[in-house]
Amino acid sequence: MDHRSRADPRLRCGRLRRLPACQRRTTAVQHDGLLEQLGAQRGAAGAPATGAVRPRRERPRAAHDRAERSSRARPGLAGGDADERADDRGTAAAAVVLAAGALPVRSRAGDRVAGFARHRRAGRRAALGVAPGRPARADRGAGARHLAGPVTARDEHRRAALSGRAPPQAPDLKIASLLPAATEIACALGAGQQLVARSHECDHPAEVAGIPVVTRTRLTGLGGSAEIDRDLRELLAHALSIYELDVDALSRAAPDVILTQDLCDVCALPYELVRKAAAQLLPRAQLVRLSPLCLTDVWQDFQRVGAALGRAREAAALVASSHSRLRDLRTRASAAARVPQVLTIEWLAPVMIGATWMPELVELAGGHALVGVRGAKAPTLGLPELAALRPDVVLVKPCGFSLERARAESALLAELLRGLDWPALREGNVWLADGNAYFNRPGPRLVDSAELLAGCLHPRLFPELRERYAASSERWTPG
Repeated sequence: MDHRSRADPRLRCGRLRRLPACQRRTTAVQHDGLLEQLGAQRGAAGAPATGAVRPRRERPRAAHDRAERSSRARPGLAGGDADERADDRGTAAAAVVLAAGALPVRSRAGDRVAGFARHRRAGRRAALGVAPGRPARADRGAGARHLAGPVTARDEHRRAALSGRAPPQAPDLKIASLLPAATEIACALGAGQQLVARSHECDHPAEVAGIPVVTRTRLTGLGGSAEIDRDLRELLAHALSIYELDVDALSRAAPDVILTQDLCDVCALPYELVRKAAAQLLPRAQLVRLSPLCLTDVWQDFQRVGAALGRAREAAALVASSHSRLRDLRTRASAAARVPQVLTIEWLAPVMIGATWMPELVELAGGHALVGVRGAKAPTLGLPELAALRPDVVLVKPCGFSLERARAESALLAELLRGLDWPALREGNVWLADGNAYFNRPGPRLVDSAELLAGCLHPRLFPELRERYAASSERWTPG
């Protein structure tokens, strides 16, 4: 045993103490020279030079704790030597980092030994003279994590997405949106020009009409609520998907990012279908899956899409503006004389009640939602359950139906409501609304949906909102 290394207080650091004697002598000499350099630097800056390093104060450990730590092994390494070998390499690398002019930092263990960087892997790479993020050796092999060769914009985007950091904005980043709400989000973030593919239902904003369509539906879409429900049940009974993906068109578009959903297989392409197709045709494309059940999820989807497209700042601004508008709406709605009981209907045959984010929109607009529960799927009600309700306002906004198509359901609606003793029927507070543009798409226009609803619940309190959305909603009267 080297007496100098045993008595030297500088070597009380756990990393140095575990070095072999020959390396401890070498490290101590390097340490002395580095301390002199640091002292000269501090003296030039007017700070007192440090002549010694404060020893680390170790907390007492139980004997069984030390035994357990010494016997710990890493995969592929035997016994407790793994930690020692890692510490040996980290100590030598830290000395090289200091020699290159690095400032002393506190290690994770809490000691102040100069140059013991937080990340030993970074220290080892610096010791080998390798730039961060580059392969350390040319013979790393085909299975190495960092592959040599040219790095494309798509590679940089995927690397950023996998690491959890926001990628830089890339004008050449190509986007495929298979969900109407995702298309609206991308356009609201300023990425509309980067869309190269869309679903057959993506119809807003108007400029997306020229983007190639890569999905289609097996439904004719020409019938009413009852006919569509019957066709849906037949398709599902045969285990068929309602929608089809044009894989050839998607492959030609070659998107870097695919925006899809995992919320409702009746509303859009199932996620598994998209995932399998992308794995075969576009293995390097990033899939961004949206599955919101409440407004908080919707705001997070804004940020998720923004991060994937390199537009995190725009996403944060969109969330902030949405919060601001809804906050103002709720403040004004709180001045209403009463809070009406509101029933929202999103399908007529069978009758399905609005849920997910609808109860939140009703509350923000100054009402109280009946039946529907925040974050839950839409419940189905029969005539006895409907007869037991007493709604003050009823909003009928069939999913995917424009106001014109909702108006065409008037005969079915009149038959459904016949004989019900609802205050909404007596006072003429049954409203029809565009369920394709509003309420049912978890995108930026949910804020507009809350404003539209406020104009229906409190037309005297919000006359400007009633006028603004007059083309998208109207009072219903039995014909």
